[in-house]
Amino acid sequence: MKTLYLECNMGAAGDMLLAALSELVEKPEAFIDRMNALGLPGVRFERKAAVKCGVTGTHIAVTVDGAEEHSHDVHAHEHEHHLHEHDHDHDHEHSSTPHSTLHTPHSHAHYHAHLSDIRAIIGALDLPDKVKADAGEVYALIARAESEVHGEPVEHIHFHEVGAMDAVADVVGVCALMHELAPERVVVSPVHVGSGQVRCAHGVLPVPAPATAKILAGAPIYGGAIRGELCTPTGAALLMHFASAFGPMPPMSVEKVGYGMGTKDFEWANCVRAMLGEAADDAKEAVEEGAVELRCNLDDMTGEAVAFAADALREAGALDVWTETIQMKKGRPGTLLACLCPQAREKEFAALMLRHTTTLGVRCHATRRYTLEREAVTLDTPYGPVRAKRSHGFGVDRVKPEFDDLAEIARREGRTIEETKRELKV
Repeated sequence: MKTLYLECNMGAAGDMLLAALSELVEKPEAFIDRMNALGLPGVRFERKAAVKCGVTGTHIAVTVDGAEEHSHDVHAHEHEHHLHEHDHDHDHEHSSTPHSTLHTPHSHAHYHAHLSDIRAIIGALDLPDKVKADAGEVYALIARAESEVHGEPVEHIHFHEVGAMDAVADVVGVCALMHELAPERVVVSPVHVGSGQVRCAHGVLPVPAPATAKILAGAPIYGGAIRGELCTPTGAALLMHFASAFGPMPPMSVEKVGYGMGTKDFEWANCVRAMLGEAADDAKEAVEEGAVELRCNLDDMTGEAVAFAADALREAGALDVWTETIQMKKGRPGTLLACLCPQAREKEFAALMLRHTTTLGVRCHATRRYTLEREAVTLDTPYGPVRAKRSHGFGVDRVKPEFDDLAEIARREGRTIEETKRELKV
């Protein structure tokens, strides 16, 4: 199985991911030429060799009208005229100098735009539909996080500098590289987010910044000795969008390694490392996966109505749905309805639960799960083919026949289910 492993020991940012992935394609310079031919106004990509702690990697400089920007990470605010200050410990996407959205010398990078404006920019590019869809979803993820942080509807959120062509270039470039590399699975290490505090126009905020923390909900993250912000909102959104799972590197035969370098020097190599290779099929699910568990308590719905709500959640693609009998206020019997869903679809399933039940609120808990790889197989038996599910990984390998097929054989042969299972040795 073609597997991409992203090692984020020094966090992640858009240009670092872009540079690391560019080292994995067959002809990096040809990719740069294609990006330069996209027609992003005034934008030019340039690959440069960079060395961190003795390791040679790549830095991709994105210039707009001949000037390289260092402050084009994605930040959003709910007000049109807003002074934006943010000091970061990665120089790759940020500037240590405060910038204002008013009267700046590079007005192309300092204006506000809605999510619809960003999607229009991306939609006009000559790129595969999948690349444009991925880029749009990355920005939508950031918009939802900023919406929650600022307490404003998504459509009211204005992106500070996100409309700048250099910011679009990083996101679109990463999405294009992922499309070209086409890994079957992307595994991301626990993400180093830095520590301490960061100053912005709102005041002094903890690291990770609120939007970054929202985006990374459900993913394993950690701080450390480095003071400052290591994972940017752009980097976080790209990781969350493409990650199949978070965890340690699975057993894999590595074929290519890429290093995407930041510009600032630390005691540790300031880079994202990307490794591309083949992993055994049974390693596919042998990693942690982020998920969200949604719960609500019900005491004024019939059993049939609860069952209908549970079916609606299953039909929408929930990972699991279950109910529990509980006791509520004044000794009233009640039902707890629970749903496990992918982290990226938390709001969708919360809305479904609110729509199909009488609850006034849904509790959400980020969680992790370990799962086995599953596949449908067909067993050849003396009674004909029997459908079954095979699950394997973590040293486990088992097969479970479909109950309907066993029941049909049992009825036809005049046997019990247990007798049929013993006969088939399953």
